[in-house]
Amino acid sequence: MSLPRVLTVAGSDSGGGAGVQADLKTMLALGVHGMSVITAVTAQNSLGVQGAWELPVEAVRAQYRSVVDDIGVQAVKTGMLASAELVGTVAELISGTDAPAVVDPVGVSKHGDPLLAASALDSVRTKLLPVAAVATPNLDEVAQLTGVRVHSEEDLRRAADAVLEFGPRWVLIKGGHLAGAADAVDLLTDGSAEHWLRAPRHDNRHTHGTGCTLASAIASGLAKGLGVPEAVQEAKAYVTGAIAAGFVLGAGIGPVDHGWRFRA
Repeated sequence: MSLPRVLTVAGSDSGGGAGVQADLKTMLALGVHGMSVITAVTAQNSLGVQGAWELPVEAVRAQYRSVVDDIGVQAVKTGMLASAELVGTVAELISGTDAPAVVDPVGVSKHGDPLLAASALDSVRTKLLPVAAVATPNLDEVAQLTGVRVHSEEDLRRAADAVLEFGPRWVLIKGGHLAGAADAVDLLTDGSAEHWLRAPRHDNRHTHGTGCTLASAIASGLAKGLGVPEAVQEAKAYVTGAIAAGFVLGAGIGPVDHGWRFRA
């Protein structure tokens, strides 16, 4: 019996806390076979991103075709895409692949370092989001993409409506950065059904890789045949445990623990 296969299209994090490295660890922990298309290489550690170099479009396209044409995929997850040209290329590749795509519209790193050119935002809106089965923006990314600023739980609905206008089938607005909220609350909606997901807010600063981990966990659930609400609920539970177990690494913000279930 072959494992469900999930392809991450994202940047490499040399520190191992986020990006493709976090994606593959998540996929392994959730029982799917993870594969990767590297879009950019970063020099990155617990203190921030010291450098980033995007790969040529032809290298990204060749990696994608190599995996999809031979091995096949049940879900695709996107992360750091760096430039408008890469965003457009990846959107085109996804549109020709018979598998759901989870789009994490990565704009900045956990440390505030830019990971997407400002000129690429319009390509994300017009090319990438329309091919997404699920889009997973955090509050900063919502503001970047739509101009909507979220200050309360009620604003999450307004944010979701604004993102859905760009065409994803579902959107998960991640409210983990919502100031003053007792719980980490997210809103999943397709414009009609609403699913509010709440989890305890853990007092742990070591949260590097949360967005990558959540999106990869959702893609893993979809690859296993779960519906979107079920895949998101399972992913939320997984990332909540990973945040609780986040650990010190280096002198800055450490990563979430992708293997927390093995040590529970």
